[in-house]
Amino acid sequence: MRVGLHALGIGDGARPEVIRAVAAAAERHGFARLWCGEHVVLVDASASRYPYSVDGRIAVPADADWLDPLLALTFAAAVTSRIELATGVLLLPEHHPIVVAKQAATLDVLSAGRFSLGVGVGWSAEEFAALGVPFAGRGRRAEEYLAAMRTLWAEDPASFAGEFTRFDAIRVNPKPLRGGRLPVVVGGNSDAALRRAATLADGWYGFNVPAAEVPARIAVLADECARHGRALDELTVAVALSDGTPEHLPALDAAGVTELVVVGAPPPAPEAAAAWVAEIAQTWMRR
Repeated sequence: MRVGLHALGIGDGARPEVIRAVAAAAERHGFARLWCGEHVVLVDASASRYPYSVDGRIAVPADADWLDPLLALTFAAAVTSRIELATGVLLLPEHHPIVVAKQAATLDVLSAGRFSLGVGVGWSAEEFAALGVPFAGRGRRAEEYLAAMRTLWAEDPASFAGEFTRFDAIRVNPKPLRGGRLPVVVGGNSDAALRRAATLADGWYGFNVPAAEVPARIAVLADECARHGRALDELTVAVALSDGTPEHLPALDAAGVTELVVVGAPPPAPEAAAAWVAEIAQTWMRR
């Protein structure tokens, strides 16, 4: 099982010297992938429920630095050469699909084909309101945007007509390096997210999932794959645990997890951040 690290872009992990230290150390210690999440907007008092904690509240303070994930990963790409990169996740319905298609392909080119686009539909109604995007229908919007982006990556010129976006005979370059295709991972723990992963994506990213619940979530994913004529092993299955220890790794492997993602906040000093990565590697990457 691969081990990824979700640690960049927030708080001390938003500082360039810490990103450089964490990315270089993660590559040196053999981590498979660096993950970076997104919120464009946070509010001091949110009425929306955060779906990845028991109390329904996000742990990140509203006034914390939170980098744009595509820019943060571009910086990480420039200080590494082998480790893979992924958004975990970019909130796709909040963005214009043509712009995201160009940005994602640009990052893929600059990283020499190391990038996977992780997408989600979002949970904060306040964030959507601030951006002027309807909260209702965001799942349909994300699915259509993904279809439009894949058209842009594969065709030149490209045309698309849908409910939320349309374009005719346009050219958007560069193209992703892997034959006009960029790996897409769908994030989210709900049945709807698992359905999207099974029908539309190359992988699934479960976030803050209790270790005991991972097999059941993967079983739902497998059922959705079978229902739509796919095999589970066609997808990557990445999971970040809300609990658990390295002793859970054999059970996770048996359940079908292909990548265990360790989530954490690095310390502010670059030298301490490098040591922090080394400690995580020693804990989770047992030979």
